[in-house]
Amino acid sequence: MASPTGYSINVNDPSLISLVNKLQDVFSTVGVHNPIDLPQIAVVGSQSSGKSSVLENIVGRDLYALSTPPGGPCRRGGGGGDFYPESLPRGSGIVTRRPLILQLINKTPSTQVNGDKKLETTDGESNIDEYGEFLHIPGEKFHDFNKIRDEIVRETETKVGKNAGISPVPINLRIYSPNVLTLTLVDLPGLTKVPVGDQPKDIERQIRDMVLKYIGKPNAIILAVTSANQDLANSDGLKLAREVDPEGQRTIGVLSKVDLMDEGTDVVDILAGRIIPLRLGYVPVVNRGQRDIENKKPIASALENEKNFFENHKAYRNKASYCGTPYLARKLNLILMMHIKQTLPDIKARISSSLQKYSSELSQLGDSMLGNSANIILNIITEFSNEYRTVLEGNNQELSSIELSGGARISFVFHELYSNGVKAVDPFDQVKDIDIRTILYNSSGSSPALFVGTTAFELIVKQQIKRLEDPSTKCISLVYDELVRILGQLLNKSLFRRYPMLKEKFHMVVVAFFKKCMEPTNKLVKDLIAMEATYINTGHPDFLNGHRAMTIVNERQQASKPTQVDPKTGKPLPARAQSPSLDTTGESANGGGFFGSFWASKNKKKMAAMEAPPPTLKASASLSEREATEVEVIKLLITSYFNIVKRTMIDMVPKAVMYTLVQFTKDSMQGELLENMYRNNELDDLLKESDYTIRRRKECQQMVESLSRASEIVSQVQ
Repeated sequence: MASPTGYSINVNDPSLISLVNKLQDVFSTVGVHNPIDLPQIAVVGSQSSGKSSVLENIVGRDLYALSTPPGGPCRRGGGGGDFYPESLPRGSGIVTRRPLILQLINKTPSTQVNGDKKLETTDGESNIDEYGEFLHIPGEKFHDFNKIRDEIVRETETKVGKNAGISPVPINLRIYSPNVLTLTLVDLPGLTKVPVGDQPKDIERQIRDMVLKYIGKPNAIILAVTSANQDLANSDGLKLAREVDPEGQRTIGVLSKVDLMDEGTDVVDILAGRIIPLRLGYVPVVNRGQRDIENKKPIASALENEKNFFENHKAYRNKASYCGTPYLARKLNLILMMHIKQTLPDIKARISSSLQKYSSELSQLGDSMLGNSANIILNIITEFSNEYRTVLEGNNQELSSIELSGGARISFVFHELYSNGVKAVDPFDQVKDIDIRTILYNSSGSSPALFVGTTAFELIVKQQIKRLEDPSTKCISLVYDELVRILGQLLNKSLFRRYPMLKEKFHMVVVAFFKKCMEPTNKLVKDLIAMEATYINTGHPDFLNGHRAMTIVNERQQASKPTQVDPKTGKPLPARAQSPSLDTTGESANGGGFFGSFWASKNKKKMAAMEAPPPTLKASASLSEREATEVEVIKLLITSYFNIVKRTMIDMVPKAVMYTLVQFTKDSMQGELLENMYRNNELDDLLKESDYTIRRRKECQQMVESLSRASEIVSQVQ
């Protein structure tokens, strides 16, 4: 069957393209965030490439504005002196500000009641068999294509106003006609370099980002329109296509304005793939000029002129069957159907997985809670208290096999952090031997001690016991942090994300409850340390007594001394024989003892003068043998008793923290929440959903409905 547009209509089964059309209609309701990458042909090109004319030739109707923009310069074209707009396309104020999803559907011509076939009409007249439908106006048929253009203008301005702004939200137009091949095209805004009129200063970036969003999808076939009378390497459409399709695997080139090329030049090398090769090749076309459009020259006549041009041109006559708009339409139809066949299994899988994903999210968001607010709040408090208890006890169903959580982290604080922290407290990193000697002298008063005094021992031990307060209070803070961490995990569930005011109230009440419990916990732990420091139990069965400590020190000193032998017999002398004789004057004479440096023999004048002692007296000489022994004994006693206290604290502090903080909050959580939250004048406010929840639920519901319909559509195709 021949059509007035020059097509030989022998359409293959268009069910696959119709399937994608239905899917596009379904997902148009969810806006630009389409979760499924549908196969489609995206048309790209600069504003002066003739992109709009190519699409009009494929449709066979004028879809764009008929007037040239004011002040827009024109170029003289071929075929009778036609003009092409240079700076802006004819649709610059209409479709180029929003993508146009153009669905062409071949429709069998209807017949009259008397059986005569209805006559097909020219472009300017209405035809009952040829009409358009917009997705945003369901059920309304536009037989007058002038009204279609007006509706495009109106819908564009509704979204972006009357200025030159753009929007990525597409307009869906479906055209039924016996004169078209079933095909789906996405007409994108023409690429521009310089803002014109009211266009934004960053219009180039905006359009570029929008075009890349469409052609960057792996399932998009790129139809790159380029003026044949310009250098192919400078084609904006091809440059952008190569960014997302560098190998040219899914790009088809269209060479417009072939009739405007200089005499003696042609595009044969380009068609042969010797310039910039594309797997889908190139198709040359001839468009109507601006004067033809203004004179309302029928597209059927323009297609006839195009056919004659290629058949009579010496460079193209042998390839005329592979040139022109009708061939381009047939090729696009075939490419799209084959592409849909290849991608359909993946589309089915994506629809299924996306449906499962959004259904799960919708289930988590839940329905809007309607009913008695008091009962709802009561149930939430009860559920939260039970979950808090189970997390601490480790009975929750969501136990992790990757990391510690809940009560196990508190156990880590007790038995790793706190235990090691207490064990790391060394009493002698702050108290040196010389300090112990000074304390020994001070504790003996005016009379030098005959034996190792207990006063010095108790004084030093009490000082070191008080040092355990820091790690103990730090342990409480760490447990508090873990409880707040558990609270955050519980409040991060979808229920509380739905009600921000309820979440905020829960957080405020529970944190205040934790802080309130911190006071008795800190007091109890500090009291434990104070009790240990108040009474030094030297009768503890594990304590190393003074006699045993003296024995150990003597044994160490004897072991460290060199053994003396009898020169006559060569046998070791008895221990008593090895002991030095008591020298009552040697120590002071040699500068030993506590005050050795003050009464050195070289300073006899000071000794004779008996000057008053200095304001500050400190030990300055090395320890004598007796002093070294006393210090070692004191150190042994301190180490023994301090270890006993550390073991006690490692055992008792966790018990105190569990009793007054962890266990108490676990047992009293529900009562605390009821006391502070269960108030009638606040319940309704607490259950106000967040704007995000309301919006997201609506989006998920819409997406689930669309994906469910899409699943039904694709399930019909085997």
